[in-house]
Formats: sequence, structure tokens, C-alpha cells
Amino acid sequence: MSVKKIYLIRHGQTDFNVRGIVQGSGVDSSLNEAGRRQAARFFAAYRHIAFDKVYTSLLRRTHESVQGFLDLGLPHEQHGGLNEISWGTREGTRITAEEDEEYHSVLQQWRAGQTSARLEGGESPDEMAARQREFIDLMLSRPEEETVLICMHGRAMRAILCQLLGYPLSQMDNFEHHNLCLYQLDYTGSMFTVRGFLDMRHLQDTYA
Repeated sequence: MSVKKIYLIRHGQTDFNVRGIVQGSGVDSSLNEAGRRQAARFFAAYRHIAFDKVYTSLLRRTHESVQGFLDLGLPHEQHGGLNEISWGTREGTRITAEEDEEYHSVLQQWRAGQTSARLEGGESPDEMAARQREFIDLMLSRPEEETVLICMHGRAMRAILCQLLGYPLSQMDNFEHHNLCLYQLDYTGSMFTVRGFLDMRHLQDTYA
């Protein structure tokens, strides 16, 4: 079996990111000017890659982050399994340690292995991982797609990396992320290996 090459990116910056407002799966925001520059930089750096498929979540900020590739006519598929975790009633609100003790308490529970915990009206990491597995199974069932580009969200990216690389979800925070960062993975048919970790070289001078 040939090696499947996976380019996994987080969406570009939004105004909600700048303001520290939780988006989750319920806030369908667009990229801001900086996010559009990030997307353009990534496209310029990787447009030469012959992607067989572009996968995104259902949310517009992921579509906008790969618009350059979609404009080339590359096959595109949206999948709800790539959506960000639902933060329930906290979506659309600004969260800081001082303003919301409950939010940070839930994060601590996750780090302690209690990945069934959730915020009010929200989704647990276990529930998010279950829908991600549907996407993973679908992607791996398509060996003809040898090189794929996946655009998703920060917390969801941490969870899917745990699943692909065999880590418990309690280790999610070990996978750092920034807007339009890149992880590169290879799949040999039996295991995933990391070729690139939190690569941001394509964003050089983005904010100049």
C-alpha cells in the first residue's frame, strides 16, 4: 500500500480569536484580514502539492482558509466530524480565568482523564472523538486519495491528533496549535507518523 500523506491545518484567524471569544461549533464566523493573509500565505507555500481531496468542517472559517485550493477546482468534501467541539452555553462569550471558573475546571477534568465531562449544553471530548472516528474511517477507506488537505479547528485538531497517533484524549493539550498551523502525517496502512509538527514557516511576515 502506498503511503497516505495528510496535511492537517487549523483555520485562519477570526475576530473572535483576537477578542478571546469562544466560537465552538455554534459560531460560524469568517476570517478577518489577518486570517485571509494567513490563508493566502499557506496557499502560496503549498499550491504545488497535488492534493487529491480537500476536507473541511461545515463551518465557513475552514472553507475560507482553503479557498485558494478550492478555486483550483480540487475535490472538496465537508464533514461534520471535523467541526469544533461544542462549548454549549459558553459559545459567543469571552472566557478568562477570572471570568469563568467552570470553563477552566472542565479543562482540568479533561487533563485528569475525565473526558466525558462537558460544559452546560456542550459536548465532551469523548463525544467529539466518536464523530471524528466516522471521518477517520471514511478517509482511510479511500486509498485512492493519497494526498489530502484537512482544515479544521483547534480543540478538534488536538483530539484528532490524539486519535491518529494513539494518545489518550487527556493528552490533547500536548498538541499545540495556532491559526493556520500545519501538522503533516504519513499513514502506512497500519500506523500514523508525524512528519511536521506545528509548522508555521509559511506564515513568515504575515503580520508585517
